[in-house]
Parts: sequence; C-alpha cells; structure tokens
Amino acid sequence: MSAQAEHSPLPTRLAHFPISVFGMTMGLFGLALALHAGGLELPSVLVGYATLVLLVILGGFFALKAVRHPAAIAAEWGHPVRLAFFPAMSISLLLLATFLREGRPGLAGPIWIVGAGAQAILTLAVINAWISHRAFGPGQLSPAWFIPAVGNVIAPLAGVPVGHVELSWYFFAIGLLFWIVLLTLVFNRLIFHDPLPGKLRPTLVILVAPPAVAYLSWLMLNGGEVDALARILLNIGYFFAALVALQVPALMKLPFALSFWALSFPLAALTTASFRHAALTGSGFHQGLGLVLLGLLALTIAGLILRTIRAALAHEICQPE
Repeated sequence: MSAQAEHSPLPTRLAHFPISVFGMTMGLFGLALALHAGGLELPSVLVGYATLVLLVILGGFFALKAVRHPAAIAAEWGHPVRLAFFPAMSISLLLLATFLREGRPGLAGPIWIVGAGAQAILTLAVINAWISHRAFGPGQLSPAWFIPAVGNVIAPLAGVPVGHVELSWYFFAIGLLFWIVLLTLVFNRLIFHDPLPGKLRPTLVILVAPPAVAYLSWLMLNGGEVDALARILLNIGYFFAALVALQVPALMKLPFALSFWALSFPLAALTTASFRHAALTGSGFHQGLGLVLLGLLALTIAGLILRTIRAALAHEICQPE
C-alpha cells in the first residue's frame, strides 16, 4: 500500500466507505440472537445493544457519504457485487427489531415497519436493476446476491410477534422464491464458470443462511410446529454448512477483507435454528450441536473483530480497490 493511501484524509476515505460494512451488524445481531436462543440472556443483551450503537455509527458514516459523495453511492449501486449489499442496511434493522421483540415490543414494532419498508423497496430496486442491466454476466454472480432474498425471509421473525402476519407471509414468499431462483443461478456459476475471486470466496458461506433463516421464519408463521417443511429447511442448512466447511481451510489462506464477515450471520442463523429445534423437539443432539456451533460462532466473530481492528489501524479499509 502506498504512503499516500495510508495517510489519505478522512474525507477521501469516506468516499470509499463500503456498503458491505453492514455485514458486521448482521453478524453481531445474529450472535445476540444465537446467545438468546442458547439461554445466555446477559451476553445477548450486551452484544445486541453494543451492535445497536455500532449500527448508528455506521449508518451515520454512510449517510455522511451519501451527502458528500453521492457519485460514490451511485457507483456502488451500479456495481454487480456491491449492489447486493445495500439491503444489508434494512436487514440490520429487521434483526434489531427481532432482538427487541421480547424485551421492548413497543420499540420493535416501529423499527420493523421502517426495516420492512426499506427491505421491500430495496428488493424491488435491486431485482429491477438485475433484469434491466444487460452488462451483468455469469462471472459477476456470487452468493452475495442471496442477501436481498435472505432479508425478506428474516422479516417474519419479528413481523409475526409484533402483529404483521400477512405482511410477513408476503416477505417469506418472496424470499423463498428468489432463494430457489438464485440458488440455481449460483450453482450454475460455481460449477460451469471460473472460480470466485479471492475477496468473494468467503461469500460461499452465505449459502447456509437462507434455509436456516427460512426454518426459523416458517416456525413463526406455522405456529411453532416442526413439520416436514421445517425439517427439510433445517437439514438443507446443515448440508450447506458441511459443504462450505470443506472450503474453510482455503478461505483461511486468503488476505483479510470485509467480505469475511459473510461467515458470521449464516453461522449465527444455523446456531439459532439448532437451539430452536432442540427446544421444540427435545432433541439432545440438536442442543449439543447448537452449543458447538455457538462456540464456533463466538470464536469466528472474535477473530473477525480483531482482524477488522488490525485492518482499520493499518488503513486497509475504506481504500479504493
């Protein structure tokens, strides 16, 4: 890295403040929810509210970027990979509402409305950009494209408890549809085209998130009944977790990038799903599996936080690519 890049002033770095940074808040809210599902209430509350503070700070930086560098926002929106990360902001709000749904339901409701409204708009805008922008090619497709779909499936987690059942069905239906569509496209890209570039390879872990979150949302919509569809979704999540686990040794050899935060939320979703399944079925196996996954999740996020701090101190974040 050049000396000029290392010592670039804050306004210059602000122009390169990446939309993908909201993957951090997704992962940390996911950790808070996994801790809650595992019965660790105090750590869950501490992580959740710390993540709320982080979300406000990151949101402030991104708002400042939008005011001072609108052209940079437009460039990210036109980028085939970064475009998919815009719904990470609305997903973070939906996860915040999910975190607050039990302790502060009066606050969770309005936050859910804002997050769901933003998610609905961003989903339409992103998919419209996909089908209108003829410059996209198979090589530009990655599992990051799941993010808009995953956001829709998250909505019922807080939407049902705060009373928006019909809207929750809408989001669940859209999310499930586009998960299936994008899963087909992503596997076509992974099998028949060039391998993912280094910075995008961690996004393979995102494959785990849609079925794991869909399992949790289906339970909400289905009155907590563990039926055949619930079991199918959960076990698809386990399959993808086993599949991406085979890729982890290769991922650990890559230089750190913010895209590594893609490891956090899918793992958190599968951990929460395991605990939830154990609670509803009395399965000791799933309870034990949840504990193992929770330990792995805590280690993963601790490592990601340390690597992110090191990268920030070395001025390796918010730099042009």
